[in-house]
Amino acid sequence: MPPNVVSNARGKRGSPKQRAGGGASPLRGLWELLKSIAGALLIYLVVNTLLIAAYRIPSGSMIPTLLVGDWLFVNKLVYGPHIPFTTTSLPGYADPKRGEVIVFESPYQADNAPDYTPTLVKRMVGMPGDTLYMRKGLLYVNGIAQRQGFGVPNPAAMAGADAPDPAFDWQHKFELTQSRFGRPPAQPSHDNWGPLRIPTNHYMMLGDNRYESKDSRYWGLVPRENVRGRPIFVYYSYRADDSDRPLPFLTDIRWGRIGTRIH
Repeated sequence: MPPNVVSNARGKRGSPKQRAGGGASPLRGLWELLKSIAGALLIYLVVNTLLIAAYRIPSGSMIPTLLVGDWLFVNKLVYGPHIPFTTTSLPGYADPKRGEVIVFESPYQADNAPDYTPTLVKRMVGMPGDTLYMRKGLLYVNGIAQRQGFGVPNPAAMAGADAPDPAFDWQHKFELTQSRFGRPPAQPSHDNWGPLRIPTNHYMMLGDNRYESKDSRYWGLVPRENVRGRPIFVYYSYRADDSDRPLPFLTDIRWGRIGTRIH
C-alpha cells in the first residue's frame, strides 16, 4: 500500500526540538526577557540623560517658589543635554535668561564633603556682561534694585548674617574698583558686596530665600557648561521638613502643589 503523503508531511512539520517534544527552550525565554529589560533601561537612560530628569528639593533656599519635599521634572533638552562622565554638552534650543530657575552643577565647594559639586537649583540673577552688587541685603542689577524673592527676611535669620566671611574673597577677581555704582567694600559680606562684572559664559545664581541660601555669594559664578536644565513643574510634593508623622511621604502630601509650574 503506498505511503500516505499527507500524513508524512504533517509529521515532518516543526523544528527538530518541537518534534522531539521539547517545546521552546528555557534559555531562549530568558534571553527574550533580558532583551526586554535592556531595551527598557536604554529608553530610560536616553530620556533621563537627554530629555527629562527628576530632581528633589532638599532645602528651603528657594522658598516660596520651591518647598522642601517638592519633586520636579527638569527639561534637560532646553539648554543642551550634558553627556554623563564627560565635559561635553549637546546643543540646546535656548540660552539661560535672567530670572529663570535653573538646575546646574555647583562649582567646587571644599566644605561640602563628600559631594563637592552637588546638583543645585537656584534663580539666575546675573548674565554675562551684567554688573551686580548688593547693599543692605538689596540686590542691584545694572543699577536697578531687584525685588526680594522671599519678602521680609526673618530677623532671627538676619542676626549675624552680614559678618565678613573668607568665602566671599573669590569676588575680588571680578570687582569693579572704578564705576558709577561706587567702590566695593574692602571685605565682601552676605549683604554688602560688589559691584561685580559677570564674565563671558558665566552666571550668578541666588536663592529666592536669601537668608537661607548658600549660593553664588559663597562658591562663585557658574560656568555655562555646568548648566543642566530648567525645572518644568512639581509632579509630587509632601511636607518633608515640618511633619511629625512617621510616613509623611504618604500622609502629608501637598496635593495643591502637584502640577505647579516653576517660574
